[in-house]
Amino acid sequence: MSDFHAATTTKDVLTGICLKGQTILITGASTGLGLASAIALAEAGADLILTARSEEKFLIARDAVLVKKSDAIVHFCELRLEDIASCKQAAIDINHRFTNIDHIIANAGVMACNEQRTNQGYEWQFGVNHLGHFAFINNIIGLLTSDDCRVAVLTSGGHRLGDVDLVDPNFNQQPYDKWLSYGRAKTANALYALALNKRMPFGRANAVHPGAITTELSRHLTQDDFASMGSSMKDSGIMMKSIDAGAATQVWAVTSPELDGRGGLYLEDCQVGIASDDHTSGYASYIMSQDNAEKLWHLSEQLVGQSFNFAKI
Repeated sequence: MSDFHAATTTKDVLTGICLKGQTILITGASTGLGLASAIALAEAGADLILTARSEEKFLIARDAVLVKKSDAIVHFCELRLEDIASCKQAAIDINHRFTNIDHIIANAGVMACNEQRTNQGYEWQFGVNHLGHFAFINNIIGLLTSDDCRVAVLTSGGHRLGDVDLVDPNFNQQPYDKWLSYGRAKTANALYALALNKRMPFGRANAVHPGAITTELSRHLTQDDFASMGSSMKDSGIMMKSIDAGAATQVWAVTSPELDGRGGLYLEDCQVGIASDDHTSGYASYIMSQDNAEKLWHLSEQLVGQSFNFAKI
């Protein structure tokens, strides 16, 4: 077990690690944890594929990477996770342009939004956080062609706010609650990692909880939300992380030798998490339900209109 902890940074994680010759794709890489991960991985020698909602956002991120690593190779892929058609088109683009990818970090996400619908009519948080990634990543998984490949899917300690609802995932039959929706979407992320890990022809997939960090993810929160969260975190002893410390676990997830051959895990604070009733750490046992992971997989296939049967090349 590593000596890493909640305050571990990306620099700590990558000490002594060379990623030259590796290609890493990061969704939602224009700001926050995605950008911090991109910079750290580029400095370690990795080539990058960064997704963003627009080329304008990408160019700002690319320039931030190049300030730190002037010779970094940084590719762009337009991806709008609220639109399944965009996710599938982005996957077509990636498959045409690249012959292999070493690692994927499914970093993009939204939190506690007011009720709204994706282009296909799905509840926004479930659609963006889970279904968009499901459609995009599953369509490029064939580019991961080595047992050393890894997929890190960002979940959150917020998964404790709600187990996935397989009957009414889009709040069609119940009043919308933005925090319950967030919890369910983050549980869906963890269950997706569990099911994907079981199916991947090569490599491993894990769920990652980055910790409590202030990023653009919180852009939909009200002052009352921030006050309530601050009080809850204080009562639970949860400390805020820097963006670099927040990015460390997802970087660790795709680079640590300690995780060679290990998948279907919940990672936090650059450690393998454990089931716990303590809401300050660990995970709720329901995110490791193989039965729910399978049911969510098949439901997601129906919702994105595509079945996925992976096989080794």
